[in-house]
Amino acid sequence: MTLSVDLFWSFRSPYSYLATPRLVALEAEYDLDIAVRPVRPIALREPDFFEKRGDRWMGYTLTDVVRLAEFLGLPIAMPNPDPVVIDPATRRAAQDQPHLTRLNRLAVEAVAHGSGLAFLDQVSRLVWSGEPWSDGDRLAAAVAESGLDLADLEARVAGDPDARDAVIRENESALETSGHWGVPTLVFEGEPFFGQDRIDLCVWRMKQKGLQAR
Repeated sequence: MTLSVDLFWSFRSPYSYLATPRLVALEAEYDLDIAVRPVRPIALREPDFFEKRGDRWMGYTLTDVVRLAEFLGLPIAMPNPDPVVIDPATRRAAQDQPHLTRLNRLAVEAVAHGSGLAFLDQVSRLVWSGEPWSDGDRLAAAVAESGLDLADLEARVAGDPDARDAVIRENESALETSGHWGVPTLVFEGEPFFGQDRIDLCVWRMKQKGLQAR
């Protein structure tokens, strides 16, 4: 019996990026369907989130992210451009978010094509490479690696962008209902497992419920 687990995930979360290759391997190893549910970053869902945590929290997080990437053997550099546009006057997320809106709508369409996890994997590798990911054909090449065509995805999104935005809102509501707010979060049978360091714990729980190797 194929088990299903929801994955709440954000393009601006380095931990989401660092978790994704392991999730790809997990879905390949086990009779498991990982239902990709992209959400907006916490900087948009809770505009004062980083202010409330202060400089020490951010300093530690940056240190931990670099260390974890080294441990996992994955490259990482600050996104260029940042998927979230920051208003320099307020140091908070700006009202207009062209990069994040584009990426999330594309991710929703990729999910509809049955390639959501592959899309997240390839595109997040590009975004977190430090290369100017929105320039030239870089994004198109990354999307092609996931087995999809960027021009086709964008044409479909353009036909009804509001419908894709509605999916994002539904995902965010479901994340909140699960009892958590952060990403990446796996939710299995209503139980949330927050963070890339809880993947193994989620696998343990799923094995209790019959998770089998393919």
